[in-house]
Amino acid sequence: MSLLGRYIVDTVLIERRSPTELARNHGISRRWVHKLVKRFKEGGYVALEPRSRRPNSCSHQTASDVQAQVIRLRQELVANGHDAGPETIAHHLFGQVDKPPSVATIWRILKRNGLISPQPHKRPRRSYIRFEAKLPNETWQVDATPWQLADGSPVEVLNFIDDHSRLCLSSTAFTTVKAMDVVQTFYQATDKYGLPASLLSDNAAVFTGRTRRGKVLLELELEHLGIRVKHSTPNHPQTCGKVERFHQTLKRFLAHQFKPASLSELQFQLDAFRDYYNSRRPNRSLARMAPLTAFNARLKAKPTDSTPLLDHRIRRDKIDSFGKVTIRYLGKLRHIAVGAVHRNRKVTLLVAGPDVRIVTDDGELLRALTLDASRAYQPLNGRWLVHNVSQQASTSAMS
Repeated sequence: MSLLGRYIVDTVLIERRSPTELARNHGISRRWVHKLVKRFKEGGYVALEPRSRRPNSCSHQTASDVQAQVIRLRQELVANGHDAGPETIAHHLFGQVDKPPSVATIWRILKRNGLISPQPHKRPRRSYIRFEAKLPNETWQVDATPWQLADGSPVEVLNFIDDHSRLCLSSTAFTTVKAMDVVQTFYQATDKYGLPASLLSDNAAVFTGRTRRGKVLLELELEHLGIRVKHSTPNHPQTCGKVERFHQTLKRFLAHQFKPASLSELQFQLDAFRDYYNSRRPNRSLARMAPLTAFNARLKAKPTDSTPLLDHRIRRDKIDSFGKVTIRYLGKLRHIAVGAVHRNRKVTLLVAGPDVRIVTDDGELLRALTLDASRAYQPLNGRWLVHNVSQQASTSAMS
C-alpha cells in the first residue's frame, strides 16, 4: 500500500486539510489528491495500491496463435538439439504464419514465457577482431573432436568447414583419425566442392609434422596440389574458431539423439545434422542465410600455384645397431637398410621427395635410393650390397 496515498487521504478526510495546501507542500498535483480521495471512497485503502498502466487492448499485439507457434517452435528446436534463438525461430516462421513477428518481438515472447536463460555479461561484438575469407574455397578449416558410442567407446569426428560460408564440407566418424583418413576425407570433399586455395588446421600429429621436423601425408598432398598449408599458433584455438564453434553446435545436436551403438549409426546422425545445418539452419554471421546458399552465392577461389613441391629435408641421424636409419615419408615410417658394417655411424640424410641420399661426415655416400611407397622396409639392392660387402672385407683385412 502507498504510505503517501494513505497519508493524503487521512489528512483530507480526517484532519479536513485543504487539498491545495497538501499538493503544494508535497510537490504533487491537486488533481492527484482528489483522485486518491475518490479511490478511497470507492474501494477503501486497498484501492490506493499502484495500478498497472497497461492498456486494456492493443491493436498491434501479436496474435495468440502466433505466440503459441513461437513457443512450439522453440520447444521443438531445443528437443532436437538445434539452435533455438529468436533469429532461427523467425527463419522457420516464414511460410507458417501470415505476418511473422520481428526478431525483437519473438525475444519478448520467449522472455515473457520464461524461455530465455539469463547470460553473463559479454564483451560487445565490436570489440572482437574477426577474420573471414572473402570467397568460398579461399580457406578451409579442419579439426577432429572426440565423442563416445553407447558402450562408452571413444571415437573421433573429423570436420571440414569452409571459412567464408561456414559450410560443413564433411563430417565423418572414425575410431581414431589417422593420416590417411584425413587425406581420403579431404579428397571426397574436393570431389563435391572443388579444391580450396588454402587449408587451416591446428598442430595435431595427423595435420602437421612440423614438431618432428618432417611433413605428414596431408601436407605433402596439399603442396603437390599447390594448396597453401596454414597452422594455428600452439595453444591458441581461436585461430580455428569457426570449426571449433561448429564442434559445439554438432555436439549439442548429438547430445539430444540416441546414443549410437556403432560408427555407422553415428555417421547416420552426422549426415542428418549436416543436411540440416547446410541447407535449413540460418546463420547470424551470414545475414540469416543457410551456409549452402552463401557458398553458392559467389565465385569460388582456387589454388594459386599448381606447381608440385618436393619435400626437401636435411637431417642429422645415426645408423642403428642393425645397420639402418628411419625417416617418415607419406605419413609412414620408412626403414632404410645401409649395412651392418656402418652401424652406430653418424650420417646426414638428404631428402628430396622420395629420393634419399645417406652421406657420412667426411662426404662418403653410403647409399642413394628412391623410396618405394608400398614398402615400410627399404632393403639393400645388389649394387649397394656389393659395395657394403667389399668395404666390410677391406675393413677386416686392415684389422
